[in-house]
Amino acid sequence: MSNGYEPQNIENQFYKICEDRKYFEVDGNKAIQEEGKNFSIMMPPPNVTGRLHIGHALTFTLQDIITRYKRMDGYKTLWQPGTDHAGIATQNVVEKQLLAEGTTKEEIGREKFLERAWAWKEESAGIMTDQLRKMGVSPAWERERFTMDAGLQKSVKEAFVHLYNEGLIIRGNYMVNWCTHDGALSDIEVEHEDHDGKFYHIKYPFADGSGHVEVATTRPETYFGDTAVMVHPNDNRYKDLIGKKIRLPLLQREVTIIADEHVDMDFGTGVVKVTPAHDQNDYEVGKRHDLEFITVFDEKGILNDYAEEFKGLERLESRDIIVKRLEEEGYMVKIEDHKHQVGHCYRCKNVVEPYISKQWFVRSKVADKSIEKTNNGEAKFFPPHWINSYNSWMGDLRDWCISRQLWWGHQIPVFYCDDCDHEFASQEEAPSACPKCASKNLTQDPDVLDTWFSSALWPFSTLGWGNGDSEMDKLFKSDDMKDFYPNTLLITGFDILFFWVARMMMMGESFNGELPFKHIYLHALVRDEKGDKMSKSKGNVIDPLDMVNKYSADILRFTLAISAAQGRDIRMSQEKLELNRNFTNKLYNASKYLQMNVDTFPDMKGFCVESDLGRYMMSRLNLATKEVRAALDEYKFNDAATVMYRFLWNEFCDWGIELSKADKGAIVELGAIFKEAMKLLHPFMPFITEYLYHELSGTSLENAESIMISPYPSKTKQRKEEKKFEIIMDAIVSIRRAKVLVDLANQKIEKAFVKIDGISDADKEMMLPFIARLAKVTEVEFIETKVENAVSDIADTCETFIPTDSIDLSSIISKLSKQNEKLQKEIDKLNGMLNNERFVANAPEDVLVKNREALADAQTKQVKVQEQLNSLK
Repeated sequence: MSNGYEPQNIENQFYKICEDRKYFEVDGNKAIQEEGKNFSIMMPPPNVTGRLHIGHALTFTLQDIITRYKRMDGYKTLWQPGTDHAGIATQNVVEKQLLAEGTTKEEIGREKFLERAWAWKEESAGIMTDQLRKMGVSPAWERERFTMDAGLQKSVKEAFVHLYNEGLIIRGNYMVNWCTHDGALSDIEVEHEDHDGKFYHIKYPFADGSGHVEVATTRPETYFGDTAVMVHPNDNRYKDLIGKKIRLPLLQREVTIIADEHVDMDFGTGVVKVTPAHDQNDYEVGKRHDLEFITVFDEKGILNDYAEEFKGLERLESRDIIVKRLEEEGYMVKIEDHKHQVGHCYRCKNVVEPYISKQWFVRSKVADKSIEKTNNGEAKFFPPHWINSYNSWMGDLRDWCISRQLWWGHQIPVFYCDDCDHEFASQEEAPSACPKCASKNLTQDPDVLDTWFSSALWPFSTLGWGNGDSEMDKLFKSDDMKDFYPNTLLITGFDILFFWVARMMMMGESFNGELPFKHIYLHALVRDEKGDKMSKSKGNVIDPLDMVNKYSADILRFTLAISAAQGRDIRMSQEKLELNRNFTNKLYNASKYLQMNVDTFPDMKGFCVESDLGRYMMSRLNLATKEVRAALDEYKFNDAATVMYRFLWNEFCDWGIELSKADKGAIVELGAIFKEAMKLLHPFMPFITEYLYHELSGTSLENAESIMISPYPSKTKQRKEEKKFEIIMDAIVSIRRAKVLVDLANQKIEKAFVKIDGISDADKEMMLPFIARLAKVTEVEFIETKVENAVSDIADTCETFIPTDSIDLSSIISKLSKQNEKLQKEIDKLNGMLNNERFVANAPEDVLVKNREALADAQTKQVKVQEQLNSLK
């Protein structure tokens, strides 16, 4: 940045002033709010244990841009901030702290553990929000919520109890995804990765000693839970074996060979072990055939009594030991390499097991109406193709496992009577008696709810739904649901479409009868400059706060925005940041140029632009305003940013500033237009726009209102001056090109002629000083016929001529003649090769394509050189 503007100091100072003045709050723009215009958007609540990463930076930048735009456009605006309690992540952090102190959560007990977790939350919760402030985002901080604050705890209980009483939350023994560290996981919390494993072929002997069948498995440590062996009923190899008894290797337990169409006859040996308690498909087979369900390891993955001699071993560590014993006893036929997918916990990356456990589930039918309404167009996706992904997932939706074996989180509000075994759900913190037998001996379910359950209520729980009077008029208002539900817009990453977005839609519709969002914008990933996903192991992670410190929040924000094309990943690089640093320098230097001529400039409101140049630049600003508004209304952030870059750099700075050197009287008008353009750019770059606006106004943010609560530019009318200045700029560029032909590129020349048809003498008179000054010509004459003995150039709207009478053209002609000869030789060579049948028949296609392109390029260049020669001769 040029001298005089220090972004880090300005950004911190300006942000604090705006937050202290409560500009970010719902009534921060009260003076310009228009009746009936409401806008609401929810911040995806970041984890209290989290740190700002580049994905967060993109999400919150886009949310801030649209929020600032709506706020300036007269909307009563709520951008709801908050943080998530992050059940698994927070508990892991606190457990590690306890281990470092030589103790465990079990040793200190649940109550003390929760005290530690709350203390950690208080310590870490502000880190992410402080980092967001560094990005310049403007949510209603005074309304900041936490997914376990008092009001939201009530909201969660109300939602749970309602669904429970409707029979839409049920409890039972189901097969779930089980992490031996973090407990039950929903389907979308399991990450499936390709794994280089083994296929173990094992002999299962017949109980009568008459032989054996060969069974292949990837998980030999689970065979202790086999309760059948199955074959396909149409497999002729094994039809006679159906009903025969098998003895499990190393064990005395016998199982029966059954027939089931689930078996793939062409895969492996066609004989499959059935472990109903440890495989999702076998679970269904077990129910069909009424098989016994044997669990062979506990919740921590430790093998139990069913494993006999292997009891006490950890499930994965036991594999090699079990395989070795099977080999020693002659049961192992062979071991093959086998690539297959293995599920991992999305949090700790532990291998996930299918495991039968008693858990709480939300019935999938809760989502039926939200799916129907989404497909009826009541919510619109941006980009639109995401509805296909949504339908693909929701079409195969299963019951949602919502119980987690944790202590940190919303404890499930279900109570069990120790005397009559009655089970009931209650919103009370501690019910006094059993509603069935009046016993006071009650025990609450020890599990907590999945973190996504509470965040699924976020679009309306934060607006007071189910909160009671807790924090009324402080964290929410009584009319918030009327004003801000459904939310206008959701912006988030596509990767949590099913974790969060789909669940908010099902819960929002279920409790309020309407989908929670009108529009859903899903952005893509931020990758490195090569297109690779960022990861610490690759060393290609871009820390957004480092970029803020090195460049500025404005530059990072604008770089993210101008790169955020709908549906396309963003490639982030230092080069892009440098380019946009140059853009901020350009803005700063334009401001300084204006102030070299005039100290302060008026606002556009009530100001009359009278000069031709001023009207032209005003017309171009109006066009930019029209295009920016249209782009933002469709969430095309990159298009909006590109329009502003084009207007401010190419049109205002490169042309407007230069043209003003021929009309100093227009500079006051240009300054007013530039100030209005700062409002247009403000949502993207809030700090430098604020700074330059006040510099040009002779004010400071300390003693004046911010432009963030001033009306957003809205004039879109085009003016007739645009055509005139299109001709002026055409003529200037054309004369400059003609000067290059005679080696007078940047030199001042005596005379130039401009041939233009169909314009008035008055317009020509207006154009003269601009063309002469910027084309560096002492005298410009408008003509109606061609000029002899002159070098010419043809532009879109005019033709220009430079007299050659007083110019020595011999050296120029010589240079062009040599270029023509060189190009002719190149053309002859390429023609010779491409007309050679043998060469064409044998050369690779890419070589032929390259040669044809080279020939076309050489011919195009020769035409231009010959035109130049002809004009000089």
